[in-house]
Amino acid sequence: MNEENRNTEEQPQSSIDFRKIFKDMRKYKKRYILVMVITFVVVAFFSLGIPNYYKCTVKLSPELSGSKSTAGLAAMTSSFGVNLSNNSTEALFPTLYPELVNSKDFKISLFHVPVTIEAKKKGGVPRTMSYYDYLLNEQKSPWWSKVLAAPFKLLGRILSPPKGDEKVSDTLDPFRLTKDQANIVKAIDNKVVCDVDKKTMLITIQVTDQNPVICAVMADSVKCRLQEFITDYRTSKARVDLEYNKMISQEAKERYEKARKEYSRYVDANNNVILQTVRQRQIDLENELQIQYNAYMQVASQVLAAEAKVQEETPAFTTLQSATVPVRKAGPSRSKICIVWVFLAFLAVTAWVLYKEDDYKMFFGQSQE
Repeated sequence: MNEENRNTEEQPQSSIDFRKIFKDMRKYKKRYILVMVITFVVVAFFSLGIPNYYKCTVKLSPELSGSKSTAGLAAMTSSFGVNLSNNSTEALFPTLYPELVNSKDFKISLFHVPVTIEAKKKGGVPRTMSYYDYLLNEQKSPWWSKVLAAPFKLLGRILSPPKGDEKVSDTLDPFRLTKDQANIVKAIDNKVVCDVDKKTMLITIQVTDQNPVICAVMADSVKCRLQEFITDYRTSKARVDLEYNKMISQEAKERYEKARKEYSRYVDANNNVILQTVRQRQIDLENELQIQYNAYMQVASQVLAAEAKVQEETPAFTTLQSATVPVRKAGPSRSKICIVWVFLAFLAVTAWVLYKEDDYKMFFGQSQE
């Protein structure tokens, strides 16, 4: 028994006295209230300057190339981390669609999409402009961003003053973008997001914007442009074959018309002639006409087959979720922002109290003097 008592006495006591901590915290109750109220007011003031934004989501299910069994097998094996899509003859597989949407060429193609801003007052006239002009001139930004950017703009003008003979270029050259155009491309990069589920190949397009109507319009525009690009890619070879067959068919038709007119003129001119040479010439022209007719009909059937091939290669998209104007804003959540910052202020004051009252030593196993 004596040895057990000695062992217990030798073990250091590192228990935390929560009563003392709470007592010390209550001593600074006014400090807590003051700091938390000031934090709430400041955060609320800054959060009110953040413009509201909305989100619109569109979901598509594309038709995969190849047989249904192969597509089903690929979907099944993808859940085990095995990708059989490489065996497909299609180079643009759905997993590459996000890379397509993120490409600079695709974003630049959205510059000319017309959008309409509704009038703020009743009886006002709505304004229609391009998506580029809307992002360049109609986007709201927090007031403090302008205040922070003003000194840098002033410094930039002092170091590199603009020349009087410089003109703003309104042309769009994807190879060499202007500064404003490059900034709009970055803005679209944050606003338009495309994602593909590797298991189900479900395409999800999400567009974020400060205007709910424009948000839905751009989501539908991105969906349509993505479908057009994929359709053009999938049917490119078939359309080239169709144009070639149409050209051959037109040439065959012209040869047939020429042979028919020549045969008709010869028969009309030698209707009552019974010479053997005339009859032989008529037979030759008739055979030539028949050959040109057969060639024309054969090429015409190839044109019909090429048209059917284009229709066969045209992919089908099933819209699982269409674009709709969002009713509620997606953010910012000002209440959550205020709660988080007030809680951080509470933790900061608590840490200061623990340090001032030497209560932090309890957490490190140090005895108070």
